[in-house]
Amino acid sequence: MAGPPRHVACVMDGNGRWAARRALPRTAGHAAAEAAVIDTIEAAHAAGVEWLSLYAFSTENWRRPTAEVDFLMRLVRRTVRKHALTLHARGVRCRFLGAADPRVPPPLARDIADLMELTRDNRRLTLTVAFDHGGRRDIVAAARALIRDGVPAEQVTEESFARHLPHPDMPDVDLVIRTSGEQRISNFLLWQVAYAEWMFPRVLWPDFRAGHFWECLDAYRRRERRFGAVPAPATTEERTR
Repeated sequence: MAGPPRHVACVMDGNGRWAARRALPRTAGHAAAEAAVIDTIEAAHAAGVEWLSLYAFSTENWRRPTAEVDFLMRLVRRTVRKHALTLHARGVRCRFLGAADPRVPPPLARDIADLMELTRDNRRLTLTVAFDHGGRRDIVAAARALIRDGVPAEQVTEESFARHLPHPDMPDVDLVIRTSGEQRISNFLLWQVAYAEWMFPRVLWPDFRAGHFWECLDAYRRRERRFGAVPAPATTEERTR
């Protein structure tokens, strides 16, 4: 049986379908997602999760209609400004993974930088927002960094490679939760999810709440994590239960 997850990552899927079921524009689904984000952060904080990563905007999401992308940029900025002081008071360290594209509006980029600076010494929970993120891009960037550092090919190891990824102190993901029932990785933290357990609750992200998060944690604890090894022999007590 697994212990509690140290690092939980969420693919926040289903905003558009949530809106469509209510005959609302897709932007209404994105706006409704804010409550789920805050509830999930609070649940992770209460559960003692040390690292929480949220997939907010991928490198592929730039292909969406301009009006939707502009709305998302404004929504993220409003959310950052609205909750910054509360997150800081809770001891949450906030970091963004990505946010390097020149299309990110400068006011949003400044607010992101201010939030990271405000909370950089907090350690109760590290919240990483994957925003303008792509797992393949991060792996390519790490490979380029190794080349620039002149590391000989025979000296490249998994450990040295990981040290060249963005936020190299980020531990591997233990549990990935993807809402809406879809079962795809979607280019999310490709290196870090190598041995993650996955949960696919059918609830759409805007309806995801603390109770759903706790259910996923309970299911995770019941799993046996072997990392490629064989199961441990059952004890006499376990065989006679």
